[in-house]
Amino acid sequence: MNAERLKPYFILAEFTDEEREVLSELLEERELPNGKSAFREGAESEGLFLLDRGRLKLKSRRTGSVVGTLDAPQHLAAASLFCFGAHEVSALADGPCRILVLPRSGLSRLADEEPRAAFRLAETVARELAGLMRHGLEALVEGDLV
Repeated sequence: MNAERLKPYFILAEFTDEEREVLSELLEERELPNGKSAFREGAESEGLFLLDRGRLKLKSRRTGSVVGTLDAPQHLAAASLFCFGAHEVSALADGPCRILVLPRSGLSRLADEEPRAAFRLAETVARELAGLMRHGLEALVEGDLV
């Protein structure tokens, strides 16, 4: 895989070219035809997903509806690199897609080979989670969440 393909991802913005090169060797590439799932709600999370091409629909069994979409280049499930748990939604290909997956084991290898890159990734995920928490708390305080 070409490390150049990783430049557009916000989560990897602080990576150097060399760090992206090491990371590219750790990623698993998967092609998804229309309707195929990247992962299913309730299934154990396995790592970071980078949407390299196409669109994913995020669908919830609880609501029975599509709760969001992602277009390339975006990422999802980053927190699953650091904690075990089940996916809260299913991610389904909305047309042909390509995803790149960094499994948890890949994070350990990244930490061995490029510790600064692993730290940058952890820091970015922590910032992202903190932002989501702030957003949720603000909505709660403003009465937008029930």
